[in-house]
Amino acid sequence: MRRVLVVGPCGAGKSTLAVELAQKLDLPLFHLDKLNWQPGWIESSREQLIERIEEVISGESWLLEGTYGSTLPQRLPRADTVVYLDYPVSLCLWRLLKRIRHWRGKVRPDMTEGCEERFDLSFFFYVAGWRWGPGKRLEERLAPFMDKVIRLKSPSATRLWLAGL
Repeated sequence: MRRVLVVGPCGAGKSTLAVELAQKLDLPLFHLDKLNWQPGWIESSREQLIERIEEVISGESWLLEGTYGSTLPQRLPRADTVVYLDYPVSLCLWRLLKRIRHWRGKVRPDMTEGCEERFDLSFFFYVAGWRWGPGKRLEERLAPFMDKVIRLKSPSATRLWLAGL
């Protein structure tokens, strides 16, 4: 594993896993949120984001955390491993609420400086509808690459897999 993607619903624990996995595999870690968001929650243009992603994936080794489904066509062919945290949405929503409570008004380590954690109702509904929208599209994009996908269905399965590396 030298070129790794970590994908899944918001609140699944992608960032936490990515930090641990990058250390274990000695890979440079990149968070898509940091590549996309500018201070004050200003979103980069699609062109800027794609350019930043291309710069990362042109390297020989990397770990890129974040789903950002519209950018998967650029990333999937170059990745040698895709770790898919396919956790229940109810768990992700619970974790999202815990994250907001813990980080509210502060910047998470995986986020751009100047983007303080906050509650966003539309984001909450986005996660709640994961299975019918973003998750379904993710499944379609991953389908041709299933030979490199490691699908983990629970935190305990993730811990077992990680311990076995």
